[in-house]
Amino acid sequence: MRLAEYTDYTLRVLMYCAARPQQLVTISELAERHGVSRNHLMKIVTDLGRQGVLETTRGRGGGLRLLKDPARIRIGDVVRASETDFRLVECFDPGTNQCTLTPSCRLKGLFRGALGAYFKELDSMTLADIVAAFLEAGKGALPVAIVQNATLPAQKEVIGTVADILSKAGDIGSPAIIVLGEVVRQRLDLAGPVLYEALVAR
Repeated sequence: MRLAEYTDYTLRVLMYCAARPQQLVTISELAERHGVSRNHLMKIVTDLGRQGVLETTRGRGGGLRLLKDPARIRIGDVVRASETDFRLVECFDPGTNQCTLTPSCRLKGLFRGALGAYFKELDSMTLADIVAAFLEAGKGALPVAIVQNATLPAQKEVIGTVADILSKAGDIGSPAIIVLGEVVRQRLDLAGPVLYEALVAR
C-alpha cells in the first residue's frame, strides 16, 4: 500500500512544526524546505486547521504552529484523515462490488486483517515519537544556529545543537533563518574555539 503524496506532505508539515514548537512556521518556508508548491501546502494547512491540529495566524509576522500536543497526535489518525480510499479490493465497497467470487472468497477477510494490522502499527506511534527519533538517530549533537533579522542592526542569533536549540531559542522570532550542520561549527571556529564553546553553552 502506498500513501498518497498529499498524506506524505501532511506528515512532513506536522513533523516540521513539531520540531519548532517555539516559532511560527510560514508556508513559504515549508515550500522552500520541501520543494512543494505553495498552493498544495495551502490546502494541506487549511485541512489541518479545520481538523484542529494546526493554528494559523494571518498577516505580517504570522504563520502556523501545532495546536495539539505532538504526543497526542497519532500517526494512524493523520493517515486516516488524509487518505481518501482504503478499499484495497473491489469487495470492500458493497455499493459498487460486482465480483462474483464474493460469497466464498476469503481474500476480503485477509485484506481487512492486514489493513487493521497496518493501522495498529501506525497508531502505536505519535508525532512526538517521530520527532524524537531524529535525536535518537545520533543527530542530537549536530550544531544549529538560528539567526533573526540577519545582516540588520537588530540581528540576534542563538547557537546550540539539535538536542537543545529549542530550549535556547527564547525570544527569537520571525523572520529568521536556521543553519544546520558542521558549517555552524566551522564559522565559529574562525573566531576561536573559546567563542564556540561559550555560545553553545549559553
